[in-house]
Amino acid sequence: MNLLSAENISKNYADRWLFRDLSFGLSQGQRVALVGINGSGKTTLLRILAGLEPGDTGSVSVRKDIRVAFLGQQPIFDEALTVEETIFASQNDTLAAIRDYEHVVNDPTHKSDDLQRVMERMDALNAWDYESQVKQILGRLGILGDLLERPVSKLSGGQRKRVALARVLIEEPEVLILDEPTNHLDLDTIEWLENRLALPTLTLLMVTHDRYFLDKVANEIVELDQGRVHRYQGNYSYFVEKKADREQIEVAEVEKARNLLRKELDWMRRQPRARGTKQKARVDAFYETQEKAKTRIDGPQLELSVKTTRQGGKIIEVDHLHKQFGGKVVLDDFSYVFKKKDRIGLIGPNGAGKSTLLNMLTGSLAPDSGTIDKGQNTVFGYYTQTELEFDPTQRVIDIVKEVAEVVEMANGEVVSASQFLQHFQFPPAQQYTLVNKLSGGEKRRLQLLRVLIKNPNFLILDEPTNDLDIITLNILEDFLLNFGGCLLIVSHDRYFMDALVEHVFVLEPGGQIRHFPGNYTDYREWQKENNTEEYAREQARTAKAAAGVAPAAAVSAPTAAPKRRATYAEKKEYETLEKEIEQLEVLKQQLIEKLNAGTGSHKELADWAAELKRTDAALDSKGERWLDLAEFV
Repeated sequence: MNLLSAENISKNYADRWLFRDLSFGLSQGQRVALVGINGSGKTTLLRILAGLEPGDTGSVSVRKDIRVAFLGQQPIFDEALTVEETIFASQNDTLAAIRDYEHVVNDPTHKSDDLQRVMERMDALNAWDYESQVKQILGRLGILGDLLERPVSKLSGGQRKRVALARVLIEEPEVLILDEPTNHLDLDTIEWLENRLALPTLTLLMVTHDRYFLDKVANEIVELDQGRVHRYQGNYSYFVEKKADREQIEVAEVEKARNLLRKELDWMRRQPRARGTKQKARVDAFYETQEKAKTRIDGPQLELSVKTTRQGGKIIEVDHLHKQFGGKVVLDDFSYVFKKKDRIGLIGPNGAGKSTLLNMLTGSLAPDSGTIDKGQNTVFGYYTQTELEFDPTQRVIDIVKEVAEVVEMANGEVVSASQFLQHFQFPPAQQYTLVNKLSGGEKRRLQLLRVLIKNPNFLILDEPTNDLDIITLNILEDFLLNFGGCLLIVSHDRYFMDALVEHVFVLEPGGQIRHFPGNYTDYREWQKENNTEEYAREQARTAKAAAGVAPAAAVSAPTAAPKRRATYAEKKEYETLEKEIEQLEVLKQQLIEKLNAGTGSHKELADWAAELKRTDAALDSKGERWLDLAEFV
């Protein structure tokens, strides 16, 4: 039974239908990823399902006593509240008790009577385990100490996104709706989040471009394409294969409809004008065929192709670079000579100084000491996290003409600004649209266009994957793989990093930079195999957060209400369930591989698909029971 249902919903923007008569359901345990090109209506659909925006037609219903939480790309808060007040604003008695407890414990002037009062309240609500979960979430998202007392109006965009994510996770709703949840998170936090969301009992609908995250968390993919939804049971690889099959079938069907339409159109013209004298069924069939024949079977293809300025013998030489802010050293004695066709990934936790290093290399920030010697022929293309700035009256084509009226392509062809926009999937009609009417992904695509129009030979990309759809990302990756200049990339998208970089700069505590030959996954594997200090510290932080270990919790633990202990039979059942879940996960993977291979007969494929559905149901059931028992074992 669906926890959330939408029936025949439609939405129109600027005389364009995003979708019409669309129906959608979300059942217990479904973890659905919604994919589609920028501007297809993904965010709008999420907002309608979350009850934040009305559809033009249709209705959305939620089962009684089911709570739905929504995380948007640009969270909206009461700017007068602090971070702590924002996170604990839910009308939940347990959360209110935890908020009061944390407030008293963190107040150095608190009275013993106040502490006793809040601890008794925690005991009465059995809130200690929940409080440990809250500490884990806040710790992993970096929401600690003074940040809790800061007004949300003073937060950066990344901090606002993490506060909003903490709020929806702490509320523990029955249905989670997340729009690009990995944006502004560092790589370690993303890996923690995907493990937290990949629970068998969680019900989730999300939009994400992170393909590793999508593969790990989602058990179903729904594509929004030309106002219709197409469902795929399986992972991202399965979706790519089956989408190609579907498109081939649709091309054949549309071509068949167009051929039939020519014959039927001739018949319609030869018949008497009086509609009633014609065969009604055939007339109805004609209009259905006409609608099918109008289907667009090949949308505009994004084509990234620009000339690269020739590089000289010297690219950039960095010598003994040092930078600090106040007492915090973000870069200490960094030296490196960039070489032709360097493909480097820059990784490190939020606040480690990645953007600072990029700004120094491009000359927008001066180092405290050291030198940066740029080659005479080095031309930067710097794609920043900062959103595109524009005048409200500017149109799309105005943004491009600010930089250049004509552009030289990789093949030597010179094209106008309007033609170049068409290469970037902005058709002529959209070029005269006001920029503020574009979706977030379309604005980011326009921003990327402005970087490439300068024919750079040293591309610096700071979180280029934010808000871009998966199709655009694949095309961008193909372009960058063939890019003849240097690449320096900061990205939380591990798939993107693995595909493009051959060397990694790792920003470490104290401003040191570790050089590692390989991509991000190579580095993570090296960390685990060598049990490096950083990896050990990270594991210790995770274990500590998971256990809810904190001075305040340690003080209060003895007074917590005794927790029910598991019986012998429950312990045995818990151990058996662990083994059964592991076996089912192996079986599920085998079935997905069989389906992806596509080598079976029609009957075998149907049998495997049915068995995959039964396996998913068994995993959900056993996973829910395992979680229930985990509270006592």
